[in-house]
Amino acid sequence: MSLIWNNKISVSYFGEPHDSVIGVTINNLPSGEYINIDEISRFLERILPKSMGIRKSRISLPRIISGIHKEYTTGAPLCAMIQNNDIQEEQKQDISPQIRIGHADYTGTVRYKGFNDVKNSAVYSELFVIPLCFAGAVCAQILERRGIYTGGHILQIHNIKDNPYDPVNISRDAVLSIRFKDFPVINDRRGWLMLEDISKARESGETLGGIIECASVNVPCGVGSPVFDGLKNNIAQLVFGIPEISGLEFGAGFSASNMIGSQNTDRFYINEKGYTLTKTNNHGGIIGGISSGMPITLKVSFCPSNKDAKGIFSTCFVPSAVPCVESAVNIALLSNMVDYPNFCLR
Repeated sequence: MSLIWNNKISVSYFGEPHDSVIGVTINNLPSGEYINIDEISRFLERILPKSMGIRKSRISLPRIISGIHKEYTTGAPLCAMIQNNDIQEEQKQDISPQIRIGHADYTGTVRYKGFNDVKNSAVYSELFVIPLCFAGAVCAQILERRGIYTGGHILQIHNIKDNPYDPVNISRDAVLSIRFKDFPVINDRRGWLMLEDISKARESGETLGGIIECASVNVPCGVGSPVFDGLKNNIAQLVFGIPEISGLEFGAGFSASNMIGSQNTDRFYINEKGYTLTKTNNHGGIIGGISSGMPITLKVSFCPSNKDAKGIFSTCFVPSAVPCVESAVNIALLSNMVDYPNFCLR
């Protein structure tokens, strides 16, 4: 089992879902970066949005045990431990091991020769979105100090759709206007309809999936590498560490297969300020594994949870996954930018 994502920056998780403490270690962060702990806390609170009626007792403020001194990164590994507040309550329950349809119980049992803890596997990936989001919140602060902002919104739940981002003209303000909404959508009326649908599903014992759209703005051209270590590759590795993922597309994604070449090609031009841009953004801000200077745009689809799921996100994980997707993108971006010219000079 791999709980390590290793690039120029590495992120590793530790602990197991039934432990009282889980945690994360981030290696190779640049030193001298100011980290606002209160902002990290606000970011983590988004995992359990108020609009979903999920109690927040499971998430406590991480305890940072190394890597930050007097609110600045030291250059040493940043290690944080997160208290699993409800674990004592769960351990009192009499949960017998069983193989559940649609879960990873069977595949995990075969892979680990029966030594895996089946009764706790249901919440395994759920709990590890917290370390992911902690790491993503740290990376976001470092990037935003350079003017690079990443934000997501719920594009669709079930068959109800939100307004999409403008892939060419999305701005920092458009990203920030959604970030701390109780329900992260652009069109609030559509959000209310989504919440009604989730409520109906909960009452009937059903579950729902959906799509999250995410964008990063002000990423300079030239970030990333071609072939196996491309920027898309790195983002995808981290995104697929989020539970319930069923698909990922960048830019026009699968819809590009319905286009002819002249429709799909993004033509370059130089704007009035002398910047080289493209008139359209079907490539999603990344060409040949390297950023183009256009907004980086992606969509992530989530399948419905299994109907017998008992986790905290059991009816619909999508609203809680918005900061998770942002975190995956932030970690990948920072890892690819630490050696970008002048990035560590402020």
